[in-house]
Amino acid sequence: MNSRANLECAIAAIDRANQADPNREQVDHEYLPREYAYSLHMTRWLFELEPKPSARMQIACRAQHLERWTMPRSDYGEGRKNYYLWRQACGLMHGRRAAGIMSECGYSPEECERVETILTKRNLRDDEETQLLEDVACMVFLERYFAQFFDDNPEYDKEKWLRIVRRTWGKMTPRGHSAALKLAGCMPAHLQALLQEALAGES
Repeated sequence: MNSRANLECAIAAIDRANQADPNREQVDHEYLPREYAYSLHMTRWLFELEPKPSARMQIACRAQHLERWTMPRSDYGEGRKNYYLWRQACGLMHGRRAAGIMSECGYSPEECERVETILTKRNLRDDEETQLLEDVACMVFLERYFAQFFDDNPEYDKEKWLRIVRRTWGKMTPRGHSAALKLAGCMPAHLQALLQEALAGES
């Protein structure tokens, strides 16, 4: 199997897995399985930030939320500590599943392990590929989910929202920051104002 065929095999298998998501998300005029829709957003933003991404980055971005619905947030209890435990467990699960799929599609153990490492984000600040994955994920959040997340949490006060925006910003590289600032002009006015205040506080 050549490298193009390896990649197509892995992407197709990840898509089949994510298309089993029973939850739905509207994309344009179509309702898609939620994690499959998310994976398409990840791929689109990967190519926005890195026009010629490696095959392993294409796989990692497609697998960022691979079968996440099988590990519900509610299984881990309330609170920030439990949220991070859930996130870590998800990363491990996504990494193992992606590595297994890659192995079945003819990738070497080294390439499988590399994608697993990227997805678990073990070396976020020191690993350029892991950081690229984080930039892509932050852009997808800001574009597709931030507004709904804001509406779904009216109990959060302004200071908490400022912390959320600053934490998101702090995860990103200058490349991500540049893309986010361009995107900000398309956000609802209240989110633009929140972003401006959060970043002013960082300066």
